[in-house]
Amino acid sequence: MPASPREPGNPVESLVQQATDNQVCRITLNRPESLNALTPDQRERLIQLLADASADPRVRAVVLTGTGRGFCAGADLRGGAAAGERIPGDVARTIRLGAQRLIAAVLDCEKPVIAAVNGTAAGLGAHLAFACDLVLAAESAKFVEVFVRRGLVPDGGGAYLLPRLIGPQRAKELMFFGDALTAADAERLGLVNRVLPDGELGRTAREWAARLAAGPTRTLALTKQLVNASLDTDRATAFAAEAAAQEINMTTRDAREGVASFVERRSAEYQGR
Repeated sequence: MPASPREPGNPVESLVQQATDNQVCRITLNRPESLNALTPDQRERLIQLLADASADPRVRAVVLTGTGRGFCAGADLRGGAAAGERIPGDVARTIRLGAQRLIAAVLDCEKPVIAAVNGTAAGLGAHLAFACDLVLAAESAKFVEVFVRRGLVPDGGGAYLLPRLIGPQRAKELMFFGDALTAADAERLGLVNRVLPDGELGRTAREWAARLAAGPTRTLALTKQLVNASLDTDRATAFAAEAAAQEINMTTRDAREGVASFVERRSAEYQGR
């Protein structure tokens, strides 16, 4: 999709905020007047922040949330009508280098990522939430596969993510009709781990992130990789990957600490290494 101009007086750092505290990286989409629709600049910053969190040993969990009534209303499509003539390949290239890179950044992040969905998650915004490892939703949140309403094919990994989460029939229902899905219905379908009163969303997200940050970080990263790859591989490949992951994991300090704490009948103290 064509780029929208950066809003005057609002550098991208203020529109996608980041703070790290107690080994938890908190990323907040802060453009509430547009329900946190993502401009190309914001998308690129979000991709970079996820990559940074993945590589930073001081970060052991990530929370992704929004401000206002929206979690993320998808890609900012403003300016599309003024775009010049497209040539074959333009749209596919834009999606490949844009929305798909964003979803991949979440899936490939080596730290567990929690989506704290505070409001509307539509289109790419819904897929951004579904790509996260754990999804918490406020009671007022809703999820919308909005693409069909615009005469568009779902992008941003939707046709990859949804069938794996809820099966092809349910995925087609959501994508064919584009109806808004309440947080409670999303939980019932298995798209959301917990639905919480709006006032409790932030506290629960912090609690879950703190638990993850206190865990064996490399173990969680390897577990994430195994689970994410499991539906794309046959049993023999999955079993081989599992054995290799355990071999790698047993070289970490946290694995040795976990075994030692069991033998010594004490609580483990993981360092994320």
